Amino acid sequence: MPSSQPSDFILSLPKAVLHLHLEGTISPQTLVELSRRRGAPMELAEAEAMYQYEDFSGFMLAFKAATEVLRTSEDYELVTYEMMRALRAQNVVHAEVYVSAGVVQWRGQEFEPLLEGMEAGRARGQRDFGISLYWILDAVRHFGPEAGHKVVDTAVRLRDRNVVGIGIGGDERRAGPELFREVYAAAAAEGLRLTAHAGETAGPESIWGSLNVLRAERIGHGLNAWKDQELVRHLAVKQVPVEVCITSNLRTGCCETLQHHPVRDYFDAGMLVTLNSDDPAMFGTTLAREYQVAQDAFGFSEDELRTLAANSFRASFLPEERKSEFISQVEARARSA
Repeated sequence: MPSSQPSDFILSLPKAVLHLHLEGTISPQTLVELSRRRGAPMELAEAEAMYQYEDFSGFMLAFKAATEVLRTSEDYELVTYEMMRALRAQNVVHAEVYVSAGVVQWRGQEFEPLLEGMEAGRARGQRDFGISLYWILDAVRHFGPEAGHKVVDTAVRLRDRNVVGIGIGGDERRAGPELFREVYAAAAAEGLRLTAHAGETAGPESIWGSLNVLRAERIGHGLNAWKDQELVRHLAVKQVPVEVCITSNLRTGCCETLQHHPVRDYFDAGMLVTLNSDDPAMFGTTLAREYQVAQDAFGFSEDELRTLAANSFRASFLPEERKSEFISQVEARARSA
């Protein structure tokens, strides 16, 4: 991976991040602090070692371990505020953040009290850093559709707390989209926005299923769409936003090498590409660094990076008026360059 720091131009671009997991933003230092709160303190070296893994299964275990230290409303407030502080340093002005409500409910906790902490952190972050933020409640594939319905019910109850939609994560190889047809239909009937991780560990059929069965409005990752050129053309014609996560795909082993990553081909094919950091603390990246990787490794020009920044707002779940305001900020940056 290129190691250069984000340029001043990239840092100056107003940006949105649409594929970001709250639990994946927890730094090793914060893991140590949270473990102390649990009365079972870990050393920094132990926390750092948690984020060393070799494949997707190892990443899933690291993610599970990170969620284990998140237990109280105060914990969620802390990590939310710290996430927003880090976003502000990259000139991220809007974020749509996945939180694993399915994991919380699987371990027998009520999600609503934890959202109170998240909302307290969000409100402080919005006041101090000027960032707007929506929550997307994420279900887990291998917990099955019944658990998915519970996530949808929770999202419906909490719509007035900046919960805008639902997603589904986990290992696609263990549960295809067809199992969650009714889950997504119920969410759509209630006016929730729909996303789905697809084409990360599975092939194009997972993306087709997410589009045709789940009616997903955005595709998380979409890494393997290139294996079906009809799918690539469909995504381009329909302008279905794809939440591309370059470093994530490499760190999990879903993409063999940087040179094999299809982000450049997707952009050139006319797909609505957005860049994202996924689990930045676990992958050693930031959103700004993803933009720098796009420029250094794939030759994206400054004009093309502006397009990616504008795409991040076009693909968001913001009202059209707010999208236009943010895109105007990107265009103003172009005029001042």
